[in-house]
Amino acid sequence: MMELFSVVSAWTIPVFVTAVVVYASWKKVPVFETFVQGGKEGFAIAVGLIPYLVGMLVALGIFRESGAFDLFVELLNPLTSLLGIPAEVLPLAIMRPISGNGALAIATEIMQRFGPDSLLGLIAGTMQGSTDTTFYVLTVYFGSVGVKKIRYSMAVGLLADIVGFLASVAVCSLVFG
Repeated sequence: MMELFSVVSAWTIPVFVTAVVVYASWKKVPVFETFVQGGKEGFAIAVGLIPYLVGMLVALGIFRESGAFDLFVELLNPLTSLLGIPAEVLPLAIMRPISGNGALAIATEIMQRFGPDSLLGLIAGTMQGSTDTTFYVLTVYFGSVGVKKIRYSMAVGLLADIVGFLASVAVCSLVFG
C-alpha cells in the first residue's frame, strides 16, 4: 500500500502539469506566453507587498524589543495555568497570529529544550499546523489588494487561532499526555 502512495505522490504533479499544458494547447491557449504573463503579474504583486511586509516586521520588532510581548505573556500566565495550559507554549500561542517565523523560532526552541516527542514538543508542532498568521494575512494580503474594511476577518481569524491553540493542547494532552 505504501508503495502505491509513493508512486502516486511521485507522479501527481507531473501528470497534472502535463494535463494542463495539453488541455491549454488543445484550447489554443498560448501556454508559454500565458505563463510568462502570470509571472510578470506575480512579480508586480510581490513588489507591492514589500511595504506592508516591512511595516509588519518593524511593528513585530518593536512589540518584542519593547518588552510588551513578555509582559503580555506574564499577564496571561495565571489564567492559562488555571486552565491547565502549559506556560511554555503560551509565547507560541501569542506569536503565531503575528509572525510565522517568530512562531517557528519559539516552536523550535521548545522542541530543542524539551524534545520533539515530549508533550510540549507535540503541542508546539500541532499548534504550528493548527493556527495561522492572522495579523500577517490581514496586513500583507488584504493591504496588497486594497481591502480597507476587514469587517469580521480579524475576529474570525483570531477565534480560529484560539480554537486551534486550545484544541492542540486538549488533543495532545488527551492522546499523548
